[in-house]
Amino acid sequence: MFKELIIALVVSLIIAAPSFAMAKDGCGGACNVCHTLSLKDANELLKKTGITVKSVKDAPAKGLFELLVEKDNKQGIIFVDYGKKHLLQGMIVDLETLKPVSAHAQDLPQPKQVTSVDVTKIPADKAITMGNPKGSVNLYVFTDPDCPYCRKAHQELKKLATIAPDVAIHIMLFPLPMHPGAFDKARAVYESKSLDMLDKAFDGKEVPKPTNESSKAAIDEIIKFGNANGISGTPTLVMPDGKVEVGMRDAETLKKMLEKK
Repeated sequence: MFKELIIALVVSLIIAAPSFAMAKDGCGGACNVCHTLSLKDANELLKKTGITVKSVKDAPAKGLFELLVEKDNKQGIIFVDYGKKHLLQGMIVDLETLKPVSAHAQDLPQPKQVTSVDVTKIPADKAITMGNPKGSVNLYVFTDPDCPYCRKAHQELKKLATIAPDVAIHIMLFPLPMHPGAFDKARAVYESKSLDMLDKAFDGKEVPKPTNESSKAAIDEIIKFGNANGISGTPTLVMPDGKVEVGMRDAETLKKMLEKK
């Protein structure tokens, strides 16, 4: 399952990455001789995103700058092409090992290996609930509207709501720092309390700008819980007994997993 996700990420990155034509005289030297991006220029380039660039390094893959960024006290990695025209989200994976590689590996905090959480501590009152709100089986899904895997997962959760009528699916909006627009989208969905708005956000459609400060506090509370309990990626599932499952399953598999709880 993990290798399949990694391969999908690699394909996604290859498709998204821009092409780079060689100079007339060729390019056989160090890339950073011709291509540079200062910390000051990086922050100016990305000022519209609301993130702060903490460090700029050459990415493990040629043609990209790797940026260590911070937003809402969370750090993450994004990439900018040498042309300084495109921002890329995701990860670079070594095809030999199928493991992520990063120029900032030593700078990033290592997430705690979490296997379970206390479900009574989850701020479920801040969730958007799919399925049966009064269901006796509670599933908690930490998810980001701009995460491509979360978008696929959302479609499986909608199927799960149909085939498992006793399950309350609590959507914990958990925007990641590498997705600059996700925080405001999460706030807008929370303010609406609407499943239609939730669907729009996860379908990549435009949603209104948030207007209520209480939504910021609500999303911050979910993020704070996730950070404190070692939840660092999306989608992350918390089962009824508190067991943490990273990544999504198809609806039928998830239904069987919930029936065992």
